[in-house]
Amino acid sequence: MAKQINVALIGNPNTGKTSVFNALTGLNQKVGNYPGITVEKKEGICKLPKGLKAHIIDLPGTYSLNASSLDESVVIELLLNQQHKDFPDVAVVVTDVENLKRNLLLYTQIKDLEIPTILAINMADRMTYKGIQLDIPYLEKELQTKIALISTRKNKGIDHLKELITNYKALSTQACLEASEIDKPYFEGLQKAFPNQLLYKLWLVITQDVNFGTLERQDIDAIQDFKTKSKADLKRLQQKETIKRYQFINNTLKKGQTIDLSSAKDLRIKLDRILTHKVFGYLIFFGILMLIFQAIYDWAELPMEFIDGAFASLSEWVKASLPSGAFTDLVAEGVIPGIGGVVIFIPQIAFLFLFISILEETGYMSRVVFLMDKIMRRFGLSGKSVVPLMSGTACAIPAIMATRNIENWKERLITILVTPFTTCAARLPVYLIIIALVIPEGTLFGLSYKALTLMLLYLIGFVTAVLSAKLLNNILNIKSKSYFVVEMPNYKLPLFKNVALTVIEKTKSFVFGAGKIILAISIVLWFLASYGPGDQFNNAEEIITIEYANQNVSEDDLQQKIAAHKLEHSFIGITGRAIEPVIKPLGYDWKIGIALISSFAAREVFVGTLATIYSVGSDDEDTIKNRMAKEKHPVLGTPLFNLASGISLLLFYAFAMQCMSTLAIVKRETNSWKWPLYQLVIMTAFAYIVALIAYQVLK
Repeated sequence: MAKQINVALIGNPNTGKTSVFNALTGLNQKVGNYPGITVEKKEGICKLPKGLKAHIIDLPGTYSLNASSLDESVVIELLLNQQHKDFPDVAVVVTDVENLKRNLLLYTQIKDLEIPTILAINMADRMTYKGIQLDIPYLEKELQTKIALISTRKNKGIDHLKELITNYKALSTQACLEASEIDKPYFEGLQKAFPNQLLYKLWLVITQDVNFGTLERQDIDAIQDFKTKSKADLKRLQQKETIKRYQFINNTLKKGQTIDLSSAKDLRIKLDRILTHKVFGYLIFFGILMLIFQAIYDWAELPMEFIDGAFASLSEWVKASLPSGAFTDLVAEGVIPGIGGVVIFIPQIAFLFLFISILEETGYMSRVVFLMDKIMRRFGLSGKSVVPLMSGTACAIPAIMATRNIENWKERLITILVTPFTTCAARLPVYLIIIALVIPEGTLFGLSYKALTLMLLYLIGFVTAVLSAKLLNNILNIKSKSYFVVEMPNYKLPLFKNVALTVIEKTKSFVFGAGKIILAISIVLWFLASYGPGDQFNNAEEIITIEYANQNVSEDDLQQKIAAHKLEHSFIGITGRAIEPVIKPLGYDWKIGIALISSFAAREVFVGTLATIYSVGSDDEDTIKNRMAKEKHPVLGTPLFNLASGISLLLFYAFAMQCMSTLAIVKRETNSWKWPLYQLVIMTAFAYIVALIAYQVLK
């Protein structure tokens, strides 16, 4: 059995760390969350020379070991915990050749922890373009390490990096500089008090608010008690440490790096002037968004129709091939549609993450964040929140997954909680039927009332999301430091491999993460709709056949009426009847109650449920609309669906959390059932109150 070592990839954001990870691991990688927290954990396997295997851990991007975020705390906790199963045998610090000075601060700190460390200088293909020359032997000597000069774009230097990882035991663990010289008496006293501990580790325990698994609890308390300096003094010492490190880095790069500025050819400044312009910047961004969502609708439509048709055909084939009975019904009507309900989202998710990945790879996403931050921050959101909120118009599921780009936990959580308010594609079938049914013909400023109603529903959703974010920002008692630091990386052509791997990983993450929950709830809903107590359900065929014996009813119509009768007396139908007193003040009857419950599986199920209830034999919107238009109020005899009940239903669907898929993905992204349950209760209650007011006022 080949020996396996742990390799930690560490580096500043935008140094190409993910590209290095992809180059080393390829498809042998998986993405999850660190236990108990929502910071993404990427790990993979890499085959090395001499039959060695490396377990590669891609740690979150960090600028230094002075933690200011949850992501950075994860890095420090792992590097200080030698008992952790992922503690690295060797650390690979990935740097960007154009920002070597800034990147080396983190490198010198990791060297102080006496971990064998390799310096990987990425984007080497840009050296000639930028007029950069490096004296590698000199830098290796001064930095006490081995250097791999790599270009993931040109696939150069990766084999050399693998060789250095293989021979990690030959690396020096000596520090680059004596950081303790910033206050010798203090550090000497600290070392005397704890002679068996590494000095720099002690310093990090004192200055950082993170958990340390390497030290016993009493040792940590003892070290904390050693804080003979105030917080202000410790902060000043940290600043002194940073200055000392940069002095060492500057002296090293004076001889080890040469930059000929005259040969640098850079369009970045000109592009930034346009793309971050206070007027044109927003117009370009919204233009790009419109193109993306149009492409998502157009490109995803065909594969989604194919998937829908394929699973419907598969269900029919199973019914025809297997012997009739409960098991066949479960597979054909519960399991297969449940899996189909997961798979049908794949095209939208894949296309959305394809575009997001391209925007990130090119460096444009950082400009968008910079542009939007000033506006979004007023509502307790981040500039990065704009992407999920806009993505939510296609589907809330990939939109919520896109919040992983938001580093600040509070801002990310608020974005996750409010994104479902934005009008997604699944609401459209509901809106189109109700609008066609209750909104009169006519125009205003050249636009039809129906088109204006649809536009208003989209606008209401977005405004509610933003205002809810403002409210949550004031209510949520979450301590979360928020600094707006965004790095403007250089513009570059996206790497196909990185884009492809991102799309595959995000799609896989949804299918295997949320898919299990969606499938389980689909089977439960199928059971409730397929079974019922008493003779009315069990003898439905006989009852309906006798009832329509003297009428000229076709076989198909008869089967539809039997299905409708069964549904009414099934467990879900009984539930619909049971909740009728609750939904009656909104202008709904028990039939709409069933549609409300069943559409929890997915909002678009509303249409199919109505088709079954009203025995129309198809999901054609006009047919259902005509049948609904004939429905009369049981007491008043007036049309059941009028302007008041129609607007009430539209507003209910605009605000209610009628989507188990979204709840499943929120649970996965927040690592807790608490937040999705809050969403379900609060959004449904809000939807009920708004729908109630609308109906009572308009009736």
